[in-house]
Amino acid sequence: MEPILLVDRHEGWTALTLNRPDRLNSFNEDLHRALADALDAAGQDEGVRAVLLTGAGRGFCAGQDLSDRSPSDAPRDLGATIEAFYNPLVRRIRALRKPVVCAVNGVAAGAGANIALACDIVLAARSAKFIQAFAKIGLVPDSGGTYFLPRLIGDARARALALLAEPVPAETAESWGMIWKVVDDAALQDEARALTARLATQPTQGLALTKAAFNASGGNDLNAQLDLERDLQRQAGLTPDYAEGVKAFMEKRAPHFTGRSS
Repeated sequence: MEPILLVDRHEGWTALTLNRPDRLNSFNEDLHRALADALDAAGQDEGVRAVLLTGAGRGFCAGQDLSDRSPSDAPRDLGATIEAFYNPLVRRIRALRKPVVCAVNGVAAGAGANIALACDIVLAARSAKFIQAFAKIGLVPDSGGTYFLPRLIGDARARALALLAEPVPAETAESWGMIWKVVDDAALQDEARALTARLATQPTQGLALTKAAFNASGGNDLNAQLDLERDLQRQAGLTPDYAEGVKAFMEKRAPHFTGRSS
């Protein structure tokens, strides 16, 4: 039996593939635990400087596996599931001190759509769709959906998507600024892997600090953000990759970044 999460290690980066294609890679507790462990391992491994997240089969992720739940079950505390699994997953992705690329290879629904939006750069196959499916079963968008969507596409569109649960085709998602780029289906994985490999050669500490700046910007006013940029730039200026970048520029050659903090 294949593992529910495929971990494919490359030079400088790791691909994590949700591998429950018969369930459109929907989450159960085992998949949550496997992905959490893999992200933690990538974060602790200095040899991993970028992460690619994608799905096996015809979909990226359909969110929560509802087959684990029966209408005849006693009422359950869905907030406990979010607190135990979905919120920590989104926080791991955002806090990871390495860029996370998401390749959405098909439908991304419910929490699956919002987990994709939590990543740093999102590529989507032309046939992919993003669906805030929560309203169809009487639930509220979670996994950061009510945070990411208004900031990415504006309040009017975000509210309509959440209330109507209508699918957003990949090309529309790109034109609205919800994702970075649409790629032909056959080219998606190759382009996503090439992009992740490229990020793995960049100044990892500087990219981590850039992530930190964007993560904080939504809650900061301009003065606070200017102060944060100053503090983060101070840290970036002390890294070996900054010294290498300046030296390479002066010597008119390509830089060789190591990604190390010291």
